[in-house]
Amino acid sequence: MSIKRLLVIVGPTGSGKTDLSIRLARRFGAPILSTDSRQFYRGMPIGTAQPSAEQLQAVEHHFIASHDITESLNCGEYETLALARLGELFATHDWVVAVGGSGLYVQALCDGMDDLPTADEALRAELMRRLREEGLERLAEELRELDPVYWETVDRRNPARVVRALEVCLQSGRPYSELRRGERRERPFRIVKVGVDLPRGTLYERIDRRVERMLADGLVDEARALYPFRELNALQTVGYRELFDWFDGRTSYEEAVERIKRNTRRYAKRQLTWFRRDPAVRWFAPDADEEIVAWIGRDGMPSEE
Repeated sequence: MSIKRLLVIVGPTGSGKTDLSIRLARRFGAPILSTDSRQFYRGMPIGTAQPSAEQLQAVEHHFIASHDITESLNCGEYETLALARLGELFATHDWVVAVGGSGLYVQALCDGMDDLPTADEALRAELMRRLREEGLERLAEELRELDPVYWETVDRRNPARVVRALEVCLQSGRPYSELRRGERRERPFRIVKVGVDLPRGTLYERIDRRVERMLADGLVDEARALYPFRELNALQTVGYRELFDWFDGRTSYEEAVERIKRNTRRYAKRQLTWFRRDPAVRWFAPDADEEIVAWIGRDGMPSEE
């Protein structure tokens, strides 16, 4: 039986991951599996920078526009679904390419959800809003429902600990007490991780241009169509939140656009911080196809040099 290999491509938004993934997928005769937590949803193609129709035609894609925005696909659920899909894909392919910038979902796919996730800023903001409006007791009660084991031991007068535990439960779909064990899961395939990086100034320029291109492609109309669903978790993301504030009269259009650019740059910085912590990631320029293929090697085992 041939060894199955998962080529994982990570990096900040706007760095060129999608184009690179398609070129490498064609090179290896591989389908693509998305690890982008917003590209899962239908009706959001512009704001989430989903692959174009031409790109989707060029290579078989999975977990792109696969779920309705009313569904909440957390990390634990994604891990289960994605591993099942990989089992199907590896039945007919030796390689699968996984690409996306959602660090927690990459972690779920590669290692499982035994490590505690870092904070999701949108969810944290929502929980802090609820803390102010509903009070600590209500959040602690929800924590008891989701994780009665941890609820028994947590200092329920400490809002930071209650919010963090509740955040982890909601993000992962599993009890906080279970995730604290820190156990990694073995995978029945070899994982090769490639990071896409650019000089910071170049990356930020690309991000600004991409925001302008999204607006030209109809991002405002897309956001207006999604506005009735603005409280859904799928829409707690950069690009939509700023436009929703403009629709609500909190900002001007010009300010909304600048905030989208600024917040996207900040998000890219956080993505880089996350992925750079992983020593298994080897970093390349977005057009370094030949270097990447040479590094992977003919046997699919990356060289140490």
